[in-house]
Amino acid sequence: MALETSENAPAPVRVISTLLHDYINRLSSIWIEGQVAQFRPRPGASVQFFTLRDTDAEFSLKVMASSALVGAMHPPLAEGQRIILFGRCDFWAKQGSLQIVARELRAVGIGDLLAQLEALKGKLAAEGLFAPERKKPIPFLPTRIGLITGRASDAMHDVLVNTKKRWPAADFEIREVAVQGVSAVSEVTAALSELDALGLDVIVIARGGGSMEDLLPFSNETLVRAVSMATTPIVSAIGHEQDTPLIDFVSDMRASTPTDAAKRIVPSLVEEQEFVSEIRQRMRRAVISHIDMDRLKVTESRKRMKQTIVHKIQAASTAIEHLRAQIRALSPAATMDRGYAIVLNTARDIVRNEDQVKVKETVDIRVAHGQFKAQRVE
Repeated sequence: MALETSENAPAPVRVISTLLHDYINRLSSIWIEGQVAQFRPRPGASVQFFTLRDTDAEFSLKVMASSALVGAMHPPLAEGQRIILFGRCDFWAKQGSLQIVARELRAVGIGDLLAQLEALKGKLAAEGLFAPERKKPIPFLPTRIGLITGRASDAMHDVLVNTKKRWPAADFEIREVAVQGVSAVSEVTAALSELDALGLDVIVIARGGGSMEDLLPFSNETLVRAVSMATTPIVSAIGHEQDTPLIDFVSDMRASTPTDAAKRIVPSLVEEQEFVSEIRQRMRRAVISHIDMDRLKVTESRKRMKQTIVHKIQAASTAIEHLRAQIRALSPAATMDRGYAIVLNTARDIVRNEDQVKVKETVDIRVAHGQFKAQRVE
């Protein structure tokens, strides 16, 4: 029967708590999977308490288990461990708190984890999250770099030192977060969201090596989807070469190690200077070679022009001599050389008829070599 209450007839706390207790305790036992958090062993106690957290979202349940059940686990129960438990819900009416009373505890084996990761990988791949066309290019020379890494970690040191060594002017926006354990996913995801909103050129997510369980947060579906939705290019640098968490597949570039990430996000200043120097030398050699070739072409062109001019002058000289010979052969001088003379009267006209010369008139007679005067006598 539903409880009837009103502003004038409210139900006491004990009634509500009793109803909740009765309802929840009627629920059947259930299997639950999650990650252990807030576990503080209580030596000598008959029961142990811990929190079971969801691996993908901020949800948790309080768990109570007998010390014998906890002690029988292999490997031993520890924070960050993935487990499966079988138990029933129990509502403590007096404290108003809900908890799970565990009847069985099992560690999630490596084989189970691998099978779950493979299934998740297939699901995300089918959605196209790993498609090459989704990947954004990494800028050649980023001016502002985001770095998400463990607090005071070797990975942070490796990325910063090697990046600065390659490009001293590199500027970092760093977020130090938990990179393993129950809070890793939420902290890394929050840091990624914060850096993505700053308009950086690239974001590096870096962590050193570790066991498969240590690296599980970087295969978490929530984090993988957050990486896929980022507008900033993402470089994944998790673990070592053989480690391949799922964010490696969704990120825009995978680096085998944090040190490798430094090599991939910025060029080497020394190498670029050497490259520029080499290009200058090549250009200098190319220019000198072109100048030498042009100089040789000019020299050869001059020779050809000189030969052409000389040939034309010689041909012209020959033609002139030929014309001169023709002119000489046809000129009066040539005729006079054969014994002819030119007679000029006092009017300086050439005498062609005797009527042009009067008796006793003096005329000039020109021969091939000189001239003299004569007088007509009759």
